Amino acid sequence: MREEMERREAAEVLRSHQKPRSTEGWGLLLALWYLAFYRPIITESHLRRKNIKFIFIRFSAWQYAGCDKLWAGLVTTLCDSIRHHFGALPLSVYHVMGTRPQFASGFSQKEWVLKTDTCLKLWGLLFVLAAGLGVLLVALLVPNIKDNHALKVVGSAITSLSGSGLVLGAFSVLKNLLVSEKQKIERLTNSDKFASQLGFMSKVRSEVEVLVNFLSFMEIFERRRLRVVLEITSLDICYPEKVAGVLNAMNTLLSDANTPFIFILAVDPSVIVPCLEQTGCMRGLADNGYLYLNRTVTLPFSIPEMGARSRLRCLEAAVQTREDLMYRIITGNVERRRAKCQGVAAAPSRQQADAEAVRCIHEAFRCLHDGSDPLARYLPSDGINVHRIVNTIPVTLRLLLHRVGAAAMPCPRAATAWVVLADRWPCRLSWVLQCLEDAWQSQPAADLERRTLWSIYQENVGELSALRQPLHNVLSLDGDPELFQTFLARDFPFSARDARAFLGVTVNLDHSIRHKMGLLRGLDRLQ
Repeated sequence: MREEMERREAAEVLRSHQKPRSTEGWGLLLALWYLAFYRPIITESHLRRKNIKFIFIRFSAWQYAGCDKLWAGLVTTLCDSIRHHFGALPLSVYHVMGTRPQFASGFSQKEWVLKTDTCLKLWGLLFVLAAGLGVLLVALLVPNIKDNHALKVVGSAITSLSGSGLVLGAFSVLKNLLVSEKQKIERLTNSDKFASQLGFMSKVRSEVEVLVNFLSFMEIFERRRLRVVLEITSLDICYPEKVAGVLNAMNTLLSDANTPFIFILAVDPSVIVPCLEQTGCMRGLADNGYLYLNRTVTLPFSIPEMGARSRLRCLEAAVQTREDLMYRIITGNVERRRAKCQGVAAAPSRQQADAEAVRCIHEAFRCLHDGSDPLARYLPSDGINVHRIVNTIPVTLRLLLHRVGAAAMPCPRAATAWVVLADRWPCRLSWVLQCLEDAWQSQPAADLERRTLWSIYQENVGELSALRQPLHNVLSLDGDPELFQTFLARDFPFSARDARAFLGVTVNLDHSIRHKMGLLRGLDRLQ
């Protein structure tokens, strides 16, 4: 993500000849000036900007596992990190004087509009203050008017009233400077009376909306898109009710369509699903934790089983943590820096790979849009599942290109069909893959590779039917069984060889389902 951020930044500077701003040094004074006296406008040129800046925030749920409201720890970490990234002063000034960006009317390219009402109020206060000070000084210093008590009272009153407006504004900025959003939310959560209200989450979300509007303001100021990336880890070692609280907080933050947040949820589904099913958040979802996760996660990425090269890399990384071998890390960094200086010739190959990936992605999406293609009839009617498929296809195709190369690349239509198969029938596909894996361990691979997945499913469907009670929640994720038969038996007769090729890049299939099936199958055979 950092490499993509740097690449887009360089490309945008070449395109627009405008360098991005920051809130450091003189940029801080400029940001405060725009915050106080200008209203940001979202123009067409701003929407065309491709450069993006990621603000990475790591949230370890285990650090907040002892508190009563784990989700509040997530929100306070978000607020505190944004405040620390941009500085407390710009955010405090925005609380008092900032305005939410508005869309431009027509084709205007003017990104900043002067706040005339604010300027008039400020100039009015300064004029009245100057007039009051003038009257007071005349009443105090002019010899013939010194004894005029009424003039002194009028001058003092005018000066006090006009000066109080400026003092109140400065006091509001100082208050927001000293009391952060994190402290405000902590104060709300500590209030038993407030926490008992039904609209508690909406009250907390209103605090977050200020941050969202501030990020929209800073996007226009810095001349780039801003995305806050929250990496949530260690959630699978917390109590069940706390797990549900964090996921509810995620859904609250993501409820707005234009929210600038990206959540990376690093969890083990085989642990999270039972936690969710033990809490009350499953009401209305047939107590199915898998269904809840499917409606929450928009881009599933289940890491496949580690291969031989990955095991060696993991071992090397573990060995490098030894202090007596730290010199290898230093020499490795030197070699990478040297290769980067000499690696100008490697850029075209990467550009060719990106061009090939874009071509495959476009071809895959053309298959989905083609009404005459049988693949279109298997798309789900649920918008969330369609969103997951659209997000997964580019990832799968890029992984395939990286894994096998352009020469041995399977047809993009076949890869797209495999993604649809994994999304529509995760339980039945996992069962076929588990039976295939068990067969590979006992039979020659050459005999199995010619067999179709549908024939393997037919051969073992009776065993799946016997395990339907422990696999009830997983089976409910599957779509129409008749469509599954039509998909594998007629329209897309995938073979075991195809399954072997696609399995290593299947990121939208929860591999914990297959592991659970392997355990149940082994126990059933023992009986």
